[in-house]
Amino acid sequence: MKIKYASVLFLVSTTFLYAQEIRDTLSKESKIEEVAITGSRNKKRTVTNTPVPIDVIDIKQVSQSTGQIEVNQLLQFAAPSFNSNKQSGSDGADAVDPATLRGLGPDQTLLLLNGKRYHQSSLINLFGTKGRGNTGYDMNTIPIGAIKRVEVLRDGAAAQYGSDAIAGVINVILNDRDKGFEGNAFYGMNLFKSPGDNDVVSDRKIDGNTFDFNGNYGIKIGPKGGFGNFTAEFVNKEYAIRNANPAKYDAPRQRFGDAKSQNFYFFGNIEVPLSDNLKFYSRQGFSQRNTDAYAWTRSADADGNIPEVYPNGFNPVQDTSITDFTFDNGLKFKVASWDVDVYNAFGSNRFTYQIDNTINATLGTKSPTGFNAGGHFLLQNTTGFNASKQFGVLEGLNIAFGSEFRYEKFNVIKGEEASYAMYDVNGNIVTADTDPSLLVENPLSGNVRPGGSQGFPGYSQEVDKNRNNFAAYVDTELDVTKDWMVSVAGRFENYSDFGSTMNGKFATRYAIIPQLAIRGSVSTGFRAPSLAQKYYSLQFTNFQGGDLVTIQLASNDSDLAKAVGIPQLKQETSLNGSLGFTFNTGKFTATVDGYYIKVKNRIVLTGNFSRDDLPEDVQDAYPYIDQAQFFTNAIDTRTKGIDVILSYSENIGSGKLSATLAGNYNEMEITSVNTSEKLKGKEEIYLSPRERAFILASAPKTKINLNLNYKINKFNANLQLVRFDKVQLIGYGGADDFQTYNPKVTTDLSFGYDFSKNISLTIGSKNLFNRYPTLQKNHVSDGNTESGGIFDPVQMGFSGRQAFARFNFRF
Repeated sequence: MKIKYASVLFLVSTTFLYAQEIRDTLSKESKIEEVAITGSRNKKRTVTNTPVPIDVIDIKQVSQSTGQIEVNQLLQFAAPSFNSNKQSGSDGADAVDPATLRGLGPDQTLLLLNGKRYHQSSLINLFGTKGRGNTGYDMNTIPIGAIKRVEVLRDGAAAQYGSDAIAGVINVILNDRDKGFEGNAFYGMNLFKSPGDNDVVSDRKIDGNTFDFNGNYGIKIGPKGGFGNFTAEFVNKEYAIRNANPAKYDAPRQRFGDAKSQNFYFFGNIEVPLSDNLKFYSRQGFSQRNTDAYAWTRSADADGNIPEVYPNGFNPVQDTSITDFTFDNGLKFKVASWDVDVYNAFGSNRFTYQIDNTINATLGTKSPTGFNAGGHFLLQNTTGFNASKQFGVLEGLNIAFGSEFRYEKFNVIKGEEASYAMYDVNGNIVTADTDPSLLVENPLSGNVRPGGSQGFPGYSQEVDKNRNNFAAYVDTELDVTKDWMVSVAGRFENYSDFGSTMNGKFATRYAIIPQLAIRGSVSTGFRAPSLAQKYYSLQFTNFQGGDLVTIQLASNDSDLAKAVGIPQLKQETSLNGSLGFTFNTGKFTATVDGYYIKVKNRIVLTGNFSRDDLPEDVQDAYPYIDQAQFFTNAIDTRTKGIDVILSYSENIGSGKLSATLAGNYNEMEITSVNTSEKLKGKEEIYLSPRERAFILASAPKTKINLNLNYKINKFNANLQLVRFDKVQLIGYGGADDFQTYNPKVTTDLSFGYDFSKNISLTIGSKNLFNRYPTLQKNHVSDGNTESGGIFDPVQMGFSGRQAFARFNFRF
């Protein structure tokens, strides 16, 4: 057994990811000659000579020229294979932007912080948003002001980094400047003008006002090169309402648009040599985000409204609070010429809901208008070590190995009783045994009133689950000649809740001539089901067509899930392949990379199975369940695509012009829907055509970025064009109820001036020509769009034109 595991460990763990500089799509630099942190444990490998592609994005330069203040939105307009949109009317997703790489799931891209695994959000996407049934990472818990650069590795990486790295890896590198203070003040505002013929209205002509201030301070620590770098940042953003004009449409939402939010961050990055052979490092992070988002409108005569309290109806407000902690510590030292890194990385995410401007209609006029609806919490702690060493074999052999032990904990926090309960006329909680004559009715319609807080029902059940896993890996990288290198990596992991998995990777790069190289890789990958997907459950009672309906979102380990044959969740698995080339003449660089990703057993949230859709024995065993949903390994997908990045720089007069053209072509297909034996023949409920369309629309088929930057003396100008391809969704009217969003191009323009070495100002506009997604005029009055608005959160979003100014100073 020991021999078996040793050989598996060596085989599995010798792949390895590297990172070829694909050049930041917006960078003014022609090269970033730095050690590649993402993908390679070879300290001599730089980002210009590795076999798989990575975008290296200079955060300071990109955010200053484009006016982006959040990591997700910055990457949305900087990296063609990355897609993320602000959501509206999507419960918790209004506060956490779902993000995808190469069109895969939000949870199929791994997030690292300075090379260490970052913790996920505790949110699981459920209703009204893309990525339903998926958990993911909240990159907006990391402040822009604390980031030096972002490395986006566009290749499967599970053989090196473990779970989630099916689509790739995003590595956020923190600032390490060791002296001085740098401040940054940003102010932006939307200049509203309706698309179409006054089809959209807003509260004000100027809205979405955004203020961001961050300060970064660096200091030397000790005489041996130690440093401390600390960032504090504050962001305040107001609503940007984009309602369908009520004079033309009878839309079900009167408050559609971007949420209001307030964020506070503090991040630190410390490294201190304790001796010539021992270095201590520590990264600390705290963020607090409060978001106010409007839910769907309740009209004056709605069963869920009490006219004595809200004579004109009401718009519930979901006040979410996200508290996020990061605390990573480690030691670096040498043992027998091996470079060793021993570390512990801790992270937690607490997400709670306060529902205001709402009511529990079964309590009538005695109901509170605000409720604590509970929430969820995730904790992750990873302890591990890495060791690497160079050997004089051929042109150089690097061997790295290591292991990790990770503990994860997930909680659902119960809300106050009135946030989820339905009461009878005597104020008692309604149960299956309640006399129907005691139910509270709406005298206007005769229908029974729904219980719980309107807009978001509170959590009625507590969940407290945990698991752990052990991982071990080996990376090997060999320069066979000065022109040819190969790498092999492998990883073994064992999870306490579903078992073991092994993955491997092979990658190579060959320089045909100094300017031209071909590269490619093949690997297997996996993603472990999250604790939320395994244990999340939600039960609430509602009325549909005048009937009392109990809806159960059953946890995967529940008796109900077992009764209908839903198997225990297992890992998603992938097969990845890539092939491409790089060409570099100094002034001109081209990189072209094709990819193929086959994923089996992807976890999704099924559609609602009505009582009649369930097997008869289940109906008898669960007489009070009217509808049920499940998390299950339901689908297989196949994704093919190509990334192309061309960059050119030239001195023109006394200035320098830099141009980058970057594009992504991505095509996904769902190859299989896998039902349980007891639910055979119900594939259309497992995953309806509408739900399939949402999965396939995770990324537009093509996305193209063109960036032009010209700098002369103290002046610079930046122009960015982004073309989003057509997106097609399906409404509630059946498989042919298409909602088409035509291709759109956004234009960002900015001008900057350096008053001195320490003071600079940038002014500009995002979405200069005020482009919006295609208006869904034929669907909005029927409430047939996913978001309830006249367009959905696709392509460039729905805020329209923004003007901004950014002031930088340092001393």
